[in-house]
Amino acid sequence: MAPVRVARAFRLPITAIMTALALSGCMHTTGPVAVAPQADLDSMAYGQAYSTPPPVAVHSGGGAIGALRTAFAASPRMAPAPVVVADPAAYVEAVPVRYDTSYHLDAGDKLRVVVYGQEGLTNTYAIDAGGSITMPLIGSVPARGRTTAGLAGEIAAKLRGGFIRDPSVAVEIEAYRPFFILGEVAAPGQYPYVPNMTVESAVAIAGGFSPRARRDHVTVTHSDATGTSRYVVPPGTPIGPGDTVLVGERWF
Repeated sequence: MAPVRVARAFRLPITAIMTALALSGCMHTTGPVAVAPQADLDSMAYGQAYSTPPPVAVHSGGGAIGALRTAFAASPRMAPAPVVVADPAAYVEAVPVRYDTSYHLDAGDKLRVVVYGQEGLTNTYAIDAGGSITMPLIGSVPARGRTTAGLAGEIAAKLRGGFIRDPSVAVEIEAYRPFFILGEVAAPGQYPYVPNMTVESAVAIAGGFSPRARRDHVTVTHSDATGTSRYVVPPGTPIGPGDTVLVGERWF
């Protein structure tokens, strides 16, 4: 009889506890819970800025778990930092400068003369010792001291005088006249000129300085339509077509 009385004594408290749990909703009662929408989750993961939409009510388990979800959904969330994208840098391509636009022609320069639509006149012409080129129809045309644009205008003017009604002429330098290097270098002589040459590069083309060469400065002789000039310059000085470079001998 004693075990039966003990079981009956605990039956009432157990029934009361189970009834309380059922009423509190821990076992089967569900209620609405605010959960962050997918857009907010994406913004938290990837840093994209979205406007905060209102919470969406979904059903989930009640009790302690539901209370935790409700508290998490109601807590304020920090807005993600905006992503700053730098403007693309503007790139400006450098325009090449044609050396022959201001270059003054002289004997030894080789020119390519193009007369559009006239294959018989389009050809390569060398400036002779007298400073002129000789073309069909118009004969000798002075070139010394002119620029390529000036020579093209002179050729067009001669062709317009009774040969071609409206000639279109272009002149470009095919090869510059050579330069000369003398004195204390390994191989003095005449060499083809390349634009933007310096005394130092001219010495290198001639095989370099000799053991007795004075290397701190050299003498450059330049001739043009105004006359002949002579300069004592350091090795980094630019030279032009037709210039003569003289490397002296050191005294000690």
